[in-house]
Amino acid sequence: MEQLQIGKIKLTWLNGGVTHLDGGAMFGVVPKPLWTRKYAVNDKNQIECRTDPILIEIDQKKFLIESGIGNGKLTEKQKRNFGVTEESKVAQSLQQLGYTTADIDAVLMTHLHFDHACGITKIEGDDYVSTFPNATIYTTDVEWNEMRNPNIRSKSTYWEKNWRGIEKQVETFEKELEIYPGIRMVHTGGHSDGHAIVIMESEGEMAIHLADLLPTHAHQNVLWVMAYDDYPMASIAEKQKWIPFAAENNAWLTFYHDAVYCAIQWDKDGKIVDVLKRQVNVEI
Repeated sequence: MEQLQIGKIKLTWLNGGVTHLDGGAMFGVVPKPLWTRKYAVNDKNQIECRTDPILIEIDQKKFLIESGIGNGKLTEKQKRNFGVTEESKVAQSLQQLGYTTADIDAVLMTHLHFDHACGITKIEGDDYVSTFPNATIYTTDVEWNEMRNPNIRSKSTYWEKNWRGIEKQVETFEKELEIYPGIRMVHTGGHSDGHAIVIMESEGEMAIHLADLLPTHAHQNVLWVMAYDDYPMASIAEKQKWIPFAAENNAWLTFYHDAVYCAIQWDKDGKIVDVLKRQVNVEI
């Protein structure tokens, strides 16, 4: 498992599963001859998109960013359509670190689309229950409201089985919330109306998780946004804000989906300063 130290904060990428999503959807209006120079594509026009939660450890506290693709919650048709080649092994990843899912103190959900939220509940008998029974689950109030009352477009990604059973664990916020000293969530909108990012600071070092505003390193160009984005102009505006902010603060940008890098540092000119590469084989 890949790890990154940010001051006193230790980040570890868990195995949350693998999807392969349509490249045209992932890069929106960007012509294929351009985006294929930046990111590999298969013969089905799909790009590999991991769904790996990030474990945050500080002061004996254990938080997760996102929850993975889950297990046994997708139909065979959904697995085929979303190119799922591996389901979550989050519990196994935690076990390898000496932890269990009950040890997680909080789950920081940037948004609640199925590929981020399927891992937050699990099947138990004929019902769905919380995967992380002792965790507080944080998300924006806008996101939580739409999750339970999706519109004609968002109902394809906000599923009842991903929220039923965790209601008592959820705490929402409006604009910004400090989860723990040095760790905060900020509501951005863009990809979804309730989308948020995570900023981590410790001992003068910083990491920023832009979630699906920056799904892969190939989305560095602020104009390269997904067709999945509900509010693409908001996504562009937030990228214009946070990518330069990261460069100014020598911050790492962390990824949930990128199949090449776990994290990257760019300078103010957009040149790579440092990277944390994915391991070739992440199976556990």
